[in-house]
Amino acid sequence: MTIRRVLVTGGSRGIGAAVVEAFAAGGDRVAIHYRTSQALAAQLRDSLPGRGHVAVAADLRDPGAVRVAVDSAAELLGGLDVLVNNAADYVPHDLLDCSYDEWQQRWGRVLDTNLTGTANVIWCAAQHMRTAGGGRIINISSRGAFRGMPDAPAYGASKAGLNALGQSLAIALAPSGIAVTTVAPGPIDTELVRKSPLASQMSSQSPFQRTGRVEEVAAAVHWLASPHAEWASGGIVDLNGASYLRT
Repeated sequence: MTIRRVLVTGGSRGIGAAVVEAFAAGGDRVAIHYRTSQALAAQLRDSLPGRGHVAVAADLRDPGAVRVAVDSAAELLGGLDVLVNNAADYVPHDLLDCSYDEWQQRWGRVLDTNLTGTANVIWCAAQHMRTAGGGRIINISSRGAFRGMPDAPAYGASKAGLNALGQSLAIALAPSGIAVTTVAPGPIDTELVRKSPLASQMSSQSPFQRTGRVEEVAAAVHWLASPHAEWASGGIVDLNGASYLRT
């Protein structure tokens, strides 16, 4: 069995932690990226089956820190075969209820993390993958990129941009043996969603009358990283329980 070297951004909790656990359960070595949740990342790392798992820190808004974190992950793991871009920032900002300064600050914070920061992670990781002869990049987007997010338009826009970025890079990186895919979940049963005053409303949006499970997202990501999924490169997989259907 080939042991893959996997970097998961935002891997200390929620969807990211489930993705980390799925790869570790499959025998892979994982680097758990975190921004501030050092204790959670360390706890998760120490709980995983197998050996050689590591944790790396970076604020994705800092290009220098991104490069150090990705290069450190590749060095500690002995290379990099799979990148899962899960880290994201979500900041509510109703256009009519915030000042112009607040509007600028929140757009900058969200886009610098979710889009520019993720693009920087991809650039750094792709250098290692190209050297190794190929790899897999899976981006975690959102149903909000298609459905609209009136209370958090920067988040929706950042995820729509991530979709376009992934499709552009699927074409650009294919000659290097790197496949790029995207997963777009709807509401998932995470701590953030459970604390939302709209949690019950989110559950009712799906005909299954529930929110998604982190394990369901992780299973899709794990398959997209497999040798059998290269032909899915450029694709966007909707995981929203039929709560929003694109045409």
